[in-house]
Amino acid sequence: MQKDATVPPGFENLAKYSKWSLPTTDQRAKARREATSAELSEFYDEVLPYLEKILDECDKYELGTLPESHRGIYDIALSMAEIAPHIEFYKGAVGVPYAFEEARFLAVHGADETWQALPPNGPR
Repeated sequence: MQKDATVPPGFENLAKYSKWSLPTTDQRAKARREATSAELSEFYDEVLPYLEKILDECDKYELGTLPESHRGIYDIALSMAEIAPHIEFYKGAVGVPYAFEEARFLAVHGADETWQALPPNGPR
């Protein structure tokens, strides 16, 4: 059983979405592809009302300085960005309709922890 995500005060209701508190693009895309349409819809419906509050809270910190206490909600917001098009445009489909197999797509920085805000063409 996966433990709840660490979240700051005021976001306790989101701690149960630890499945979606994933630090990398690759992990978020994989979780979305492996989820059911019902799971995507539940996550979307529950998290959407918190989204603006999450972004306001995370905006208090400069890029790359997000404290550990806020990484759970930050990663949940990024999962929302991953899932939203599938609810809003693809009728809850976990994949992109009429597209090539998504698992073949390799993000250049997909394994980077997004909160670190690494420059796209920075030193490696």
